[in-house]
Amino acid sequence: MKTNKLKKIRNFCIIAHIDHGKSTLADRIIQLTDTVAIREFRDQFLDAMDLERERGITIKSSAVKILYTARDEETYTLNLIDTPGHVDFTYEVSKSIAACEGALLLVDAVQGVEAQTIANLYLATEHDLEIIPIINKIDLKNARVDVIKEQIRDILGMKDEEILLISAKENIGTEDVLEEVIKVIPPPEGDTKSSLKALIFDSAYDTYRGVIVYVRIMEGEMKAGMAIKTMNQGMRYEVKEVGVFMPREQIIDKLECGQVGYVVCNIKEAKEIIVGDTMTTVESPAEMPLPGYKEVKPMVYSGVYPVSNEDYEALKEAMEKLKLSDASFIYEPETSAALGFGFRCGFLGLLHMEIVQERLEREFDLDLIASSPSVNYKVKLEHGDLIEVDNPTKYPERDKIEYVEEPYVKCHIFVPSESIGNIMKLCESKRGEFISTKFLDTTKVQIIYDIPLAEIIIDFYDKIKSSTQGYGSLDYEFIGYRRSSIVKLDILINGVPCDALSCIVHRDRARRKGKELVEKLKDTIPKHMFKIALQASVGGDVIARETISAFKKNVTGKCYGGDITRKRKLWDKQKEGKKKMRRIGKVEVPKEAFLKAMRIS
Repeated sequence: MKTNKLKKIRNFCIIAHIDHGKSTLADRIIQLTDTVAIREFRDQFLDAMDLERERGITIKSSAVKILYTARDEETYTLNLIDTPGHVDFTYEVSKSIAACEGALLLVDAVQGVEAQTIANLYLATEHDLEIIPIINKIDLKNARVDVIKEQIRDILGMKDEEILLISAKENIGTEDVLEEVIKVIPPPEGDTKSSLKALIFDSAYDTYRGVIVYVRIMEGEMKAGMAIKTMNQGMRYEVKEVGVFMPREQIIDKLECGQVGYVVCNIKEAKEIIVGDTMTTVESPAEMPLPGYKEVKPMVYSGVYPVSNEDYEALKEAMEKLKLSDASFIYEPETSAALGFGFRCGFLGLLHMEIVQERLEREFDLDLIASSPSVNYKVKLEHGDLIEVDNPTKYPERDKIEYVEEPYVKCHIFVPSESIGNIMKLCESKRGEFISTKFLDTTKVQIIYDIPLAEIIIDFYDKIKSSTQGYGSLDYEFIGYRRSSIVKLDILINGVPCDALSCIVHRDRARRKGKELVEKLKDTIPKHMFKIALQASVGGDVIARETISAFKKNVTGKCYGGDITRKRKLWDKQKEGKKKMRRIGKVEVPKEAFLKAMRIS
C-alpha cells in the first residue's frame, strides 16, 4: 500500500553518452532547488574525485536527495543519481538503474544519438524504467534539433511533444525537466510495514567509521539500533547511523521504503560487503533476497605490481578499499620473476584499467607498474582439458595445445557518413567481420562489426576518434568465443624471458608486435657495462632481435707506442670481463619500458 510519503518520492538517474551534459544538468538541478549553498557550489558538483574533474568525465555514480516544490505547490523528494557515460563504466550505470524507477535520457543537440546512448537506453528498458528523452545544448549555433528529434523518435517511438528541449549550461528548461520527472516517473512501490529489504548498490570506506554502505530501501524501514544481516553473505551487524545525501552526508532518524541513503554499522573488513546483496532485520527477516546485479565479467586483465616490494601489503589493503567503491574491479595475488609480488587484475576496459591504476597511485600514495593488458583465452589441451588463460605465464607449451578460442565482441560504431571508408578499413585491419550498416540520418551512420576483443583493448577507440575528427563513438558487447590461431610471444633480455613483457597474440601479428617491442625496449633500456641482446620469440623461434651496445671504455688509452701485443692483452682482458659481466650482470628495466610496451597493439 502506498503511503502519502511514497507518493511524493521520485527516484531517477541521468543516462547519456560521455560529454553530453549529465553532470551540468545535475549542477543546474542542484542550484535550482537550493540543495547547496551558493558559497559551497562548484561546477561538476557531484564529481567528487579530482580525477573526474581533470578528465571531464564521470567515473563514479553519485546520489543526492533534493527537495523540490513543484508548480502544484506540493513538495517532492527527488533522489537523483548521476551516472558515467563511458563504455568502461557501464556497471556503474546498471547499479544506478536498479535503484531507480525512471531515467532522463540526455542527447547532445549537435552530436545526436551515440553508441552509449543506445546501450544505456537498453539497460534502462530492461529494468522497465520510465524514460524521459531530453535534447541538451540547444543554445549552440550548430544544434540540429529537428534531426536529433527524428533519431529519438526512431529509437524510442515517442512523439515530438514528449521530447524536452533544454540547455543545461544556460539553465534553459531545467524546471520543465523536474516537472516532467514528477508527472512521468512513478513513485516507488513497497510498504513501510513489511520486513526490511535494502538493496546495497554501492559502498565507500571511512578511516573512522569503517565501511559506509549505500542502500535503496525497497521494503520496510531502517534505523539506528536495529540488528540487521546481509542475506547472501549472512553477516550480522548493529546499525549505528543512517542518513541521506544532501549531497553531503546528513544523519536522519530512519530510512523508509522508497528512500536512497547510507548506513554505518562499524564494518571494518571491506570484503564483507558485496554490491547487490540485500540487508534485512535479524528479528523478522525477509523471505527472499532481492535479485541484485548480474555478476560482472572483466574484459581486460593486467598484472599490477608495486615498484618497491615493501609496498605489497599497502597495495593489498588499497585494493580491498578500492573494490568497495568499484565492484567491477577484481584481483588475485600473483608473482612475476621480473617484477616480484603483485596482483592479477581484471578490468572492464583499458580506460577502466588506467583509472584504477591512477586512483591507487593518487589515493593511496603508491608507485606501481602494470604489465601488458591481455584478454581471457580458452585453451583445449591434447588430453581433453579445457582451461582458461588470462596470463601469458600460464599459457601451455604449444605441443600440448589442440586449439585455442579467443573472445569476440560485437562493436556498434557511430560515425559521420563521410568517415565510413576509414572506419571500415580500420575494422578490417583489426580482423573484424562486417555485419551491417544503418544510416540514422543523412549525416550519421551506425556500423556493426564482430571483432576479437584483443584487437580493440588498446588503441581502437583512439583511432576511431582520430579517424572521425572526434565525432565517432563506440560501444561493444561480448558475444562468445571463436577458434583462432593464437601464440605466446616471449621477450628475452640477455637470453632470460621477461614474463612481464610476454603476451598472447594472433600468429599473423606476432612478428610485427615482437619487432615493435624489442625496438621500444632498445630505446628505453639504458646502456649497461655489457652488451644486451633483446629477442622476441614464439615457441623457441626468434622472430626479432635488437642489441643494446655496451658503454665503451678505451682501455688502451694509457698505452703510448710500444708493441701491439700490449694492447691485444688489454683488449682480451676487457673482452673476458665483459663476458663475465654479461653472465652475472642484471639488466635494469625502467618503468617506462613496461608503459611503452602496454601501448603496442
